[in-house]
Amino acid sequence: MRFAALLLAALAVPGAANAAADARARMETFSSSLHSVSGRFSQTVTDASGRRGDESQGTFALQSPRQFRWQTDAPYQQTIVADGARVWIYEPDLEQVSVRRQSDAEAQSPLTVLTDLSQLDRDFDAKEAGERDGLAWLRLTSKATDPDFEYADLGFDEAVLARMQFRDQLGNLTEIRFSEWKRNPPLAADTFRFTPPDGVDVVGDAPAEPDVYPIEP
Repeated sequence: MRFAALLLAALAVPGAANAAADARARMETFSSSLHSVSGRFSQTVTDASGRRGDESQGTFALQSPRQFRWQTDAPYQQTIVADGARVWIYEPDLEQVSVRRQSDAEAQSPLTVLTDLSQLDRDFDAKEAGERDGLAWLRLTSKATDPDFEYADLGFDEAVLARMQFRDQLGNLTEIRFSEWKRNPPLAADTFRFTPPDGVDVVGDAPAEPDVYPIEP
């Protein structure tokens, strides 16, 4: 469940001397006039003892202001959908759907900053984190009193967000690599809707109708 709250996050940079100071500028350029994005991801989690888990892969879509879809395809299947008022987590192997209210905290994840830059200074302390692996890094620390993560590092190449790393309060380090970004793609109306399949257990409680806000042109 805590990972769902966080979700609401390639090319080498020529000239490392410039990379250390312009991560925020790259983020602002990438996010300019951005209302929705989609792409692919690969993700690994390393626990506090240094043990690395299997890599998972899938697709994602994000739309301002509070909607996202995170679809893991391999090595297991999982679907996370935030529709504006609810967060649905569907695990086919367990034949179970978990649903809960989508709190403001879940709307303030590092990834949602991409489509709402007003969150950056309102909800996070943002600091340049230098250059490594050919990327310019920006470190976000949540201003929340009980944050889900210790910090989140966003690594930008010259064009897009290439990687994100965040360490949770248990010491686990999650690294996500992004690819195949599409800016303001035409997303199907049902991208951010979820209907539990017949025969699965639905666990949790949530409002009946999503609170979806119109996107400003």
